[in-house]
Amino acid sequence: MQPHPYLDIHPDVAQALAEGRPVVALESTIISHGMPYPQNVETALRVEAQVRAHGAVPATIAILGGRLKAGLSPEHITQLGRAGAAVTKVSRRDVPFIVARGGIGATTVAATMLVAAMAGIRVFATGGIGGVHRGAAQSFDVSADLQELARSPVAVVCAGAKAILDLRLTLEYLETHGVPVVGYRTDRLPAFYTTDSGLPVDYRLDSAREIAQALHAKWAMGLAGGMVVANPVPAEHAMPQQQVDAAIAQALREADEQGIGGKQSTPFLLARVAALTGGDSLATNIALVLDNARLAAGIAVELQALGGYDGGAADGHASCL
Repeated sequence: MQPHPYLDIHPDVAQALAEGRPVVALESTIISHGMPYPQNVETALRVEAQVRAHGAVPATIAILGGRLKAGLSPEHITQLGRAGAAVTKVSRRDVPFIVARGGIGATTVAATMLVAAMAGIRVFATGGIGGVHRGAAQSFDVSADLQELARSPVAVVCAGAKAILDLRLTLEYLETHGVPVVGYRTDRLPAFYTTDSGLPVDYRLDSAREIAQALHAKWAMGLAGGMVVANPVPAEHAMPQQQVDAAIAQALREADEQGIGGKQSTPFLLARVAALTGGDSLATNIALVLDNARLAAGIAVELQALGGYDGGAADGHASCL
């Protein structure tokens, strides 16, 4: 296949893919928009180290100089972290525009899945996915993450959908589009900061190997799309439900009063919840993304042991840096 004209794969990632070794994709919005500096850079580097420690190669994804990047250097990660919210938050719809103007973009879950699939990476770790926003019956505000899960063959390991969302409607949307939601050692959907939303998952699987077997079967049968692997935040890092609910309610009121919506709503709400909880939610966010990286690496290792599923890059293999 011809090299993809817009995608660069870091040499370490390219070598791992060529040798059939496990790779885990990581997003960059969490760096530029999910946490303050310097915790964002420190966390991103710790997450990459966690992936390596559990047998896989990390591939943090972003857009730099108009190039899609699967795998970043520490210097690139620091650049994204220092720039923070000045970096464009990029979902699927934004990708061609940031590429065409040679810009810099931090990829959301949707855009990270898009680039991961293009590179042939099948497992992705993040904090929490987007979903159906509260009040969506009036606003029609539904994250592009959900459509991307129905489209791209990438498993997303997360601590459920972000608790600021309407979790019940998020599950309904995923069900409608054929996206399975798997609970890792749980029968209930975790709610990002807390371990239990009270809502059931589609399937409970208790090992990385079982999850890899389900993924292998799905893609071997030619079934489109990915899978949500919901991994509850470690219990010792979970927040009290009452504290979370109160902070979210106040943050939602403030967002409404200030007219904040669309792609700006999630960063605003997460930042306000962090401030209103005295930083407790930031500590929880860091703990859960590290744990998700650990599980994702385990799944990637098991998937490769089953023969892997390169799936082919969407438009051919990408070039190295």
